[in-house]
Amino acid sequence: MNLLDSIKRLWQKGQVAVGERKELNKITDDSRINIDEHEYERIHRDFRYYRNLYPVKHYIDASGVRRKRKYNTLNLTKRASQRIASIVFNEQCKISFDNKNLNEYLNQVLTDNDFKNQFEMNLEKGIVAGGFAMRPYVDNDKIKIAWIRADQFYPLRSNTNSISEAAIVSRTSKVENNQTAYYTLLEFHQWVNGNYVITNELYRSTQPEIIGMQVSLKELYPDIEPQVVLNGSGMVHPLFSYFRMPGANNISLESPLGIGIVDNSKSTLDNLNLTHDSFMWEIRNGKRTVAVPESMLRFDNRTHKPMFDTDTDVYLKMLSEDNGSGIQDLTHDIRVQQFTDSMNAWLREFESNIGMAQGTFSYNANNGLQTATEVVSENSMTYQTRSSILTNVTSCIEQLCQAILEVASVPEFFSDGKAQFTMTDEMNLNDIGIHVQYDDGVFVDKDKQMEEDLKNVVAGVLSKRTFLQRNYGLSDSDVKKELKLIQEETPSQDTVSGRENALFGGGDGD
Repeated sequence: MNLLDSIKRLWQKGQVAVGERKELNKITDDSRINIDEHEYERIHRDFRYYRNLYPVKHYIDASGVRRKRKYNTLNLTKRASQRIASIVFNEQCKISFDNKNLNEYLNQVLTDNDFKNQFEMNLEKGIVAGGFAMRPYVDNDKIKIAWIRADQFYPLRSNTNSISEAAIVSRTSKVENNQTAYYTLLEFHQWVNGNYVITNELYRSTQPEIIGMQVSLKELYPDIEPQVVLNGSGMVHPLFSYFRMPGANNISLESPLGIGIVDNSKSTLDNLNLTHDSFMWEIRNGKRTVAVPESMLRFDNRTHKPMFDTDTDVYLKMLSEDNGSGIQDLTHDIRVQQFTDSMNAWLREFESNIGMAQGTFSYNANNGLQTATEVVSENSMTYQTRSSILTNVTSCIEQLCQAILEVASVPEFFSDGKAQFTMTDEMNLNDIGIHVQYDDGVFVDKDKQMEEDLKNVVAGVLSKRTFLQRNYGLSDSDVKKELKLIQEETPSQDTVSGRENALFGGGDGD
């Protein structure tokens, strides 16, 4: 760092001292953030499991030297979260709205952002850590969606139903004068005196574990304003949407954040990985164990040093006066069945912990960890778990669409000074008429469902409207159009009778 940079940093420190700037060690040090910091320690741990980051294993080799090796684990956290996300939400999902203009605009925004693929991918990480968030913003007059991980989202104010204020964190780094500088952008979303206020603050540090000292936004984000104030009178929802995993947070009872699949399954995952690692280590060594007299492993430091494979723990020292005849081969067969049974037992326990049907995951010596491609029935535990998650997914998508409409209605966000979308009198932000149809193909035979529904329509116990919505995912407006077309194409009774008379020669006077 040169002299000018040093003077600049000292000047900034002086500003902090007189209260003009702040310095933070952790994000939770900010007085506006009202949440237990241990919640984020939990979330970071969850992501370590997801990334398959485990400490190395230590062992003693034949020379009595302590050595280390990589822990051979199964990344079941990744496999399970990916499986759950794929059966909850995928690109077959259909999102529609009652109002035609609303439907066209919102679906265009979602399509431009590759929403379905991105949502499934971020849902996977949300299932691991308990939740995630989305925030619409404007970039080059286009509405984009920012995806926010659980460790980037800090509630400021919340109740049992929702989070109304939050801080969103993003970190980046850059090399400055041969030294890495770490920048943290804090974006606060708050309601102040009826207005919606977005406050942006930038912090800089040369240590990755510290947030650092507040600096000017112009150092990294010259186009971002320190504060944006919006008229909150017409707003019904904050400009972000938070997805929370269903179920109470039993780790931190007062926390508004959800918990993921790791939090109540940590011991089971540890036991499974320990069993798998032991199995692989036994295969690696062929688990050959040889007991030899101590004299065979005794040597001077300069000559006659025996050579052993330091990657194994095959040889065991045995106290004996015998000079060679006491060598004993203690090798036993690799315990394939015992290890396989143990791992499947841990898998059953894990399935129960996360609400998946028995048999979703299995392990065998030939193919390793496997995932079932079918789900037993609509009554399975997997189906019930999926239904619980879908309730929160639907709410999350609706809140995102509300936020998109609120952003689109602010003229100042666009270069031409005009709102991109204007709500008409017939539209209601509190009820945007959203319909989300999820792909139930893994649970339901669609052809059989349509056949049964068609019989019910003919029998008069199911309406045509419900039939079209359930089997084709049509919105109310599309259903009305379809029913009108059907009515127009269906001949009237008189016309049918006339055609029959003409065809068969019926009628008066014949």
